[in-house]
Amino acid sequence: MYLTACNPFHVNNARCPLDCEKITPYGDRARSKTEQVEEMFDNIAPAYDFMNRAMSFGLHRYWLRRALTAIRRYAPSTPWLDIATGTADVAISLARLDSEVHITGIDLSEGMLARGREKVEKAGLADRITLSQADCLQLPFADASMGLVTVAYGVRNFQQLSAGIAEMARVLRPGGMLAVIELSTPSSPLVRPLYNIYTRHIIPFMGRLASKDVRAYSYLPESIAAVPQASSMTALLEEAGLVRASFRPMTFGSCTLYTAYKPKHLVQI
Repeated sequence: MYLTACNPFHVNNARCPLDCEKITPYGDRARSKTEQVEEMFDNIAPAYDFMNRAMSFGLHRYWLRRALTAIRRYAPSTPWLDIATGTADVAISLARLDSEVHITGIDLSEGMLARGREKVEKAGLADRITLSQADCLQLPFADASMGLVTVAYGVRNFQQLSAGIAEMARVLRPGGMLAVIELSTPSSPLVRPLYNIYTRHIIPFMGRLASKDVRAYSYLPESIAAVPQASSMTALLEEAGLVRASFRPMTFGSCTLYTAYKPKHLVQI
């Protein structure tokens, strides 16, 4: 349902793009999705935290608490990596989860990172959180170097979703945990009509009022509808070699928590 009609890989190994990879913030075919996503988040950085709270009615904090509970329960080894860290909300929450851990946060957008650094300094966590600009498709970290990788509301922005997941799997240590929070489409026929009205009409209207980028908050519902969801997403995680991939819908399915793990022992045939 959420994947393209074709198999993600043709028989000649030429890759068939997923629907979410075809949707770009500005529809500019002359530029990559990565470039457009970077520009979009630079543009909306001043309004991002306000819009996050307003759009989710504050539920983004509940969704993050659910992810933190799963992480605390598993107790992954250190260090930890937060991808698409944005204004560092997740990185700060991870640092407060474990007073001994060091967190690295990466993001495409220097505008978002600048605001994140201000929040990290204000929280008194500059000695334990490092924020830097990097591309999730080319992570500047060694193989098997991270005990935990998190990404919140970012995978639908990946230029190549499978490649991004493969990179996250690469840097995870054996036994390491991946936690993904992503917006999703409710499956209930009672909830979905209201959800569609809200995401397709009210959110873009709010975005136009709060941000100078009129396209960004129209891209949001389009990218949510197109990203692989539920079992389609866990299938991609498993294709990358991760195990025990699972999904937990939250708030009528408007957001989903995905978790998966790097095998502790590779099976040799």
